[in-house]
Amino acid sequence: MDKIIKLININMKDIEKRLEAIEQRNKRVELDKAWEISRLRKILIAVLTYITVVSFFFVAQLPKPFINSIVPTTGFVLSTLSLPFFKKVWIKYKIKR
Repeated sequence: MDKIIKLININMKDIEKRLEAIEQRNKRVELDKAWEISRLRKILIAVLTYITVVSFFFVAQLPKPFINSIVPTTGFVLSTLSLPFFKKVWIKYKIKR
């Protein structure tokens, strides 16, 4: 009887460890998801893209780098913001298959 109880305790410890690992993974996934949809991330993408394009325009000696950088930055940001819509469409398509 002691052997059975010992085996059950070992098995329970293994289950507890696995459950804890799953819970930790779920927390990481939730944080990743929260970051993906956060406003801060979207703002950082816009600002960093703008800085990159302005820098390139300066190096390339193009006219009005601060104003002309708005168009490519806006295009890039709009393309990244539209991705969640296309992701939903893609998921619906995959589920139907």
